[in-house]
Amino acid sequence: MSGRRALAPALQAAAVQEVGTVAGASTRPELPKNFELGAEERLYKWWESQGYFKPDPAATGEPFTIPMPPPNVTGKLHMGHAMFATVQDIMTRYARMNGRPALWLPGTDHAGIATQSVVEKMLHKEGASRLGLGREAFTERVWQWKEEYGGFITNQLRRLGASCDWSRERFTLDEGLSAAVAEAFVRLHDKGLIYRGQYMVNWSPGLRTAVSDLEVEYSEEQGTLYFFRYPVAGTDGAEFLPVATTRPETILGDTAVAVHPEDERYKHLIGRECEVPMSGGRRIPIIGDEYVDREFGTGALKITPGHDINDYEIGKRRGLPIINIMNKDATLNAAAGKYAGQERFAARKALWADMEAAGLVIKKEAHTSRIPRCQRSGGVVEPLVSEQWFVRMQPLAEPALAAVANGDITIMPERFAKIYNNWLENIKDWCISRQLWWGHRIPVWYVFPSAQAAAASPEGRSEHYVVARNAEEAQRLAEAQHGAGVVLKQEEDVLDTWFSSGLWPFSTLGWPNTAAPDFQKFYPTQMMETGHDILFFWVARMIMMGIEFTGKAPFSTVYLHGLVRDEKGRKMSKSLGNVIDPLDTIGQFGTDALRFTLATGTAVGQDLNLSMERLTASRNFTNKLWNAGKFVLFNLAQVSEAEWESLRGVSLSSPADLQRLPLTERWIISLLHKTVDEVSERYDKYDYNTAGIAAYNFLWDEFADWAIEASKTRTYGGDAAAQAASRATLVYVFESVLRLLHPFMPFVTEELWQAIPHKGDALIVAPWPARSCPVDESALAHFEVLKGCVRSLRNARAEYNVEPGRKIGATLVVEDEATRKSIESELPVVCLLAKLDPAAVRLVASAADAGGDAAAAGSSVSLVVKDGVQVLLPLAGLFDVAKELARLGKQKAKLDKELGGIAGKLNNPAFMSKASPEYVEEARAQEREVREKLALVESKIAQVSALQAAGSK
Repeated sequence: MSGRRALAPALQAAAVQEVGTVAGASTRPELPKNFELGAEERLYKWWESQGYFKPDPAATGEPFTIPMPPPNVTGKLHMGHAMFATVQDIMTRYARMNGRPALWLPGTDHAGIATQSVVEKMLHKEGASRLGLGREAFTERVWQWKEEYGGFITNQLRRLGASCDWSRERFTLDEGLSAAVAEAFVRLHDKGLIYRGQYMVNWSPGLRTAVSDLEVEYSEEQGTLYFFRYPVAGTDGAEFLPVATTRPETILGDTAVAVHPEDERYKHLIGRECEVPMSGGRRIPIIGDEYVDREFGTGALKITPGHDINDYEIGKRRGLPIINIMNKDATLNAAAGKYAGQERFAARKALWADMEAAGLVIKKEAHTSRIPRCQRSGGVVEPLVSEQWFVRMQPLAEPALAAVANGDITIMPERFAKIYNNWLENIKDWCISRQLWWGHRIPVWYVFPSAQAAAASPEGRSEHYVVARNAEEAQRLAEAQHGAGVVLKQEEDVLDTWFSSGLWPFSTLGWPNTAAPDFQKFYPTQMMETGHDILFFWVARMIMMGIEFTGKAPFSTVYLHGLVRDEKGRKMSKSLGNVIDPLDTIGQFGTDALRFTLATGTAVGQDLNLSMERLTASRNFTNKLWNAGKFVLFNLAQVSEAEWESLRGVSLSSPADLQRLPLTERWIISLLHKTVDEVSERYDKYDYNTAGIAAYNFLWDEFADWAIEASKTRTYGGDAAAQAASRATLVYVFESVLRLLHPFMPFVTEELWQAIPHKGDALIVAPWPARSCPVDESALAHFEVLKGCVRSLRNARAEYNVEPGRKIGATLVVEDEATRKSIESELPVVCLLAKLDPAAVRLVASAADAGGDAAAAGSSVSLVVKDGVQVLLPLAGLFDVAKELARLGKQKAKLDKELGGIAGKLNNPAFMSKASPEYVEEARAQEREVREKLALVESKIAQVSALQAAGSK
């Protein structure tokens, strides 16, 4: 079977037309007018079916491993996903083409809070509830939901061309990763790094669970500052402390009032007591503490250790009791007295009304506060003291800081390293327990002497517990420590989702089995690419966990991409109505255009303002690439089978190959070689913005606009050898460009590559273009002179309104002999591109050789290209003199009118006396500009008039 008939399966389904060929050549496909977006799904399925996404076992380079940040199983593709999928796919495809076993490891996160919330809402619509079902049945429903809907996000990632190894796809709740989570918990607990304790947490009443500091978002909101009297005990209300608060309901949990010890207004009261308003006479101490800001509010601070983090710290330091007045659903409990059962904000109003009636209110005033809201639910977070499980972070943070400091890990862009260091240097213990049912249940079992004792425990907890990898191990440990017959109850809480995600780079490769083949070959990974907004949520925790459990940093480079914003720089949100759907964008512009826009729109770490204008430009580039491919194929339409085969994998990369070619071919090949080196260097430095733009500029500005146009002198004329050299050059250069662009634009490049002569089965696994290939610097310089001459002639044609189809004469003056000889060899190219009449074109060494003083006499214009190069353009016959004089006359009249209007203002004393200096200066600048234009037009009129006079003689 011939090479042209042996098309890859990816093309067999493509719509093709048979074109005629010369005798001895087989039929071959013709590309459709435009790249058809339907080809994307066909190509992707073919790539995956061929196993191209898996690491090549025959690849000899260093492994390249990149764990995909696992999107939530509830997720729907958004532009953030599109950004990370694009950048990570570029990295993976580039590594694959460079001969490295490339593993992009995909997976999804169980997303404890988000997934449980989705299923609870579904149950609510059915008239059921989580509590009504019970834990086991509810968990089963969540698994059913996951199996039915959990694959949406991964299918959407496929639409983006993500070439990850789906055969290795993981889920944070799958069996292997769950075992890794239990192992990690046990090890940390055994080292004393996990503990259970009472501590203030961020409580989400809506979700009924604790959330981490990183899951709390603060917003500046308008509220109220409440001023009231705190009666001093024993004075019958005659003496009081004025106090201000934004949360009056928490008065019921106060355990002290603090003043600054040097505050002259209140220091005489230190050591006495106050009576808590509406508490039935409960007394609390008045204390002196330097924490108090004398300038804020009244200078007296109510201390509520059970409901404020700062008060909690003061309370610990001063040994104050902690009173919790709130239930988990944000209603007040029995400690709130008559307000028990009321929702917190309703209780606020009721308490304030009662205080007003009791004469304890001073005033209310508007006040802007930072309100903590749950990132997941949007509800106001309540600080509560609660018994939770924590990880001691300081011992884990120190090695993570050292890994960045000593260069084991590089963070890009560098500015984020300072932010990373600051967070780790001030890190707090991590609350890892969540009051959910969906997730990794904490591997702690409480020990009871009997079933009756276990049933009697209100929260299913006891002071004795064991930590184990599974229930069987827990039973053995409990019996060894507490005797036979003990009864165990597992902890009800689950682990924070970020705990399992922190193990992702190594748990997905087989850890804790460090002998697992994937762990042995692919760990540590090389790259962690993600958004800068989860540097603390995820990246820092992976580093800490990786070093702790494997002794090695989990990756060597952290690449942080920016956020995708709308064209005005605003964050995309449903409320603003500015969300751009990636799938809709793909349907309109194509995947390649979206990917190219995202990858080249901004530098690493910078946010991208996404606009339709940018997407349109990228789609136009896709069309330009497609049309260039069609031109290359057009030039091959009539070649013999033997020549087609010779072009398969053609290389023109040796010095000898280069020197045998004409100037145009030597120029574009040399420029290609320089571009390959530049683009490759940018890829190596993860500078995809510059890499993509360099490839874009080469394809559009050089190959399409100059090389293809110049090659038409061979296509439509010239000898057979020149035509063959041109065809070989077109294939060699275009095929190389397809390789350079493939990581950015995988679909259109694969479709084109399959259509032209090529070596290998698929572009996705084709080798990267060779680097450091020869460059003919003289060819580059000489062709730049040729381009300069053509540009000058094109500009002159436009300036003098030469009819588009009219061919004109010109004299090219090139002083350097070597350059002149090169230009002489390519005069047909100059004539074609500048629309010159070959019979009226001369190439000379000096202006004197052009004959006479034509330029000085006004019958020619001199177009200076550069030192030693100019073009003499005869004006005679260049245009219709009468028409040109009429056009210039109209232009002069328009400028005269405009100038008169401006001058009239400037010569008007009334205008000058009223106008601002800035406005006057602007008018004078306009006057200068119009005068310059007028002088130019008048000069042309004189020149054309002289030409008319000379012609009439």
